[in-house]
Amino acid sequence: MSCKVIIMGAGGRMGGTLVRLARAGAEFELAGVVERSERLAEVRNLGCPAAGSLDELLPKVPGAVIVDFTAPEASVDMARAAKRHGNPAVIGTTGLTPEQQEELRSIARDVPLFWSPNMSVGVNVLLKVLPELTRMLGPAYDLEMFEVHHNRKKDAPSGTAIKLAQCLAEARGWDYDTVKNYGREGITGARPVEEIGVQTLRGGDVVGEHTVFFFGPGERVEVTHRAHSRDTFAQGALRAAKWLAGRKPGTLYGMSDMF
Repeated sequence: MSCKVIIMGAGGRMGGTLVRLARAGAEFELAGVVERSERLAEVRNLGCPAAGSLDELLPKVPGAVIVDFTAPEASVDMARAAKRHGNPAVIGTTGLTPEQQEELRSIARDVPLFWSPNMSVGVNVLLKVLPELTRMLGPAYDLEMFEVHHNRKKDAPSGTAIKLAQCLAEARGWDYDTVKNYGREGITGARPVEEIGVQTLRGGDVVGEHTVFFFGPGERVEVTHRAHSRDTFAQGALRAAKWLAGRKPGTLYGMSDMF
């Protein structure tokens, strides 16, 4: 049985990728799309209901899984609508504030919600592997990271970089907010032992690149993940939608729950 999905922002780059993949696979049925009123005409030819709001669309497609890669405020609004209508939802939006994340956790008690700042299977495997590598290398290795994204990305550092750095801090038993360093300038003095530097680059059409450095005595270890296409994230989100369908509410699900 195919999984019915609703794509938010279907006229955008990520939304368009999700629409294409959902239409191409027998595992999914494109049950509807949502787009801003000024762009709605662009998505009316997809062979499914198109609407300017979820409140207009969701009564027509009960139980369909909403997939959202829009913007923090829009994603939280989407989750509120999902709760009103009882539809499960997958969120891949980055840049959510702690308060917005907490609201998603609250909503997830009433409707199945899935949120991950990175839907790549490879990145989420790294989240499992990096803490063990950190422990095995030991405290003599300094932890640093850089991330690169396209010039239209609005948040920095990326949600993925933050998530990766948080898992490193947890492996060391550090409080992330205390040890993070998002930029260095001027006479900074010697690098503190308890610090994780996360540097940001923006340019061109880079889909996403993250490198974690372990700088040790006489050597360094580098672990890099490069996303070659938005298909990577879209495929992960659709996989999450299929997994989420039929799940019970109660907790805010994430990629680690699927493994």
